[in-house]
Amino acid sequence: MGEALQARPIVELIRSERPAVQIAFTYYSPSAERFARSLSVDFSDYLPLDNVLDVDAALDALAPSALVFSKLDVWPVLAERAAARGIPLGLVSATLSARSSRRSVLARALLHDAYARLDAVGAISADDAERLVGVGVRPNVIQITGDTRYDEVWRTAANAADAFPELAGRSICVAGSTWPTDERVILPGWLATNLRLIVAPHEPTPTHVLSIETWAASHKVPSSRLSSGSTTADLVIVDSVGVLARLYARATVAYVGGGFHSAGLHSVLEPSAFGVPVLFGPRHTGSRDAGLLLAAGGGFVVKSAAEFRERLSADPRAAGAAAKEVVRQGLGAARRSVDLVERLMVGRA
Repeated sequence: MGEALQARPIVELIRSERPAVQIAFTYYSPSAERFARSLSVDFSDYLPLDNVLDVDAALDALAPSALVFSKLDVWPVLAERAAARGIPLGLVSATLSARSSRRSVLARALLHDAYARLDAVGAISADDAERLVGVGVRPNVIQITGDTRYDEVWRTAANAADAFPELAGRSICVAGSTWPTDERVILPGWLATNLRLIVAPHEPTPTHVLSIETWAASHKVPSSRLSSGSTTADLVIVDSVGVLARLYARATVAYVGGGFHSAGLHSVLEPSAFGVPVLFGPRHTGSRDAGLLLAAGGGFVVKSAAEFRERLSADPRAAGAAAKEVVRQGLGAARRSVDLVERLMVGRA
């Protein structure tokens, strides 16, 4: 889904400016299938397996004037066969973390030629650009274009400013994409505060939702599920997907999950775009966005329930403004990425 979210602002801008251009959008993860149906594209489907027969069949059918990857995945056989046909290859919102497995000796051996075939690369940052060169990208094809997710979350915030009006009037902490390791900190830390808490589990399975309800009952905390239509309880549990971004519109402060286990911190940009200070756990070093928030005073690490409770009591105004400014400074990546794609389409990358 990360690749799809970063591609959407580019697709929408191309579609609005050049409606005659045909756009094919492919994906590999089932999580992107529903998302793909919301895009204004001429064709969308699963990307075929990365073997010569399937790749050649796809290229024969589409005959693209440019083939652009998003974020980090470059498919070796697809890149090889497309390059052999003279199809320009690009990579947008390109990123490679310092801890990425793609930097291992084996991965570099497998992927070096694919990265070297790219004709234009728009890197998120100078650090990403340097690491991409290390895995095979030619230095002369890289430019710093930024991260299109900033444009995406800014647009989402503008469109969702009036979401959930029934939640207005009370200070709220929205805890998004949480795991049980997060909840073991934030639930006890939230007790005895004056805020309402909305918890949106990363995986809102019946078992996960029930475990939060059981905790609430054991502490005599009134709770309700968002799907019930009742949002007056002190603790509201989000038992569906697709609503978290709009819930941040009502947040006084946000907590983003994933910082208490090895899977990685989830996106801190969505609440930031609403001008909301962002809290997260200590395992955040793989997130460039979290680092920017920390440096700007718009994000804060919490390591315990006590630290979480302390942060909930802080004045959110200055931190919220700082968080929003981080997103604002990252705008424009979609425009720069579209320019890169258009140069590819006319063979001037």
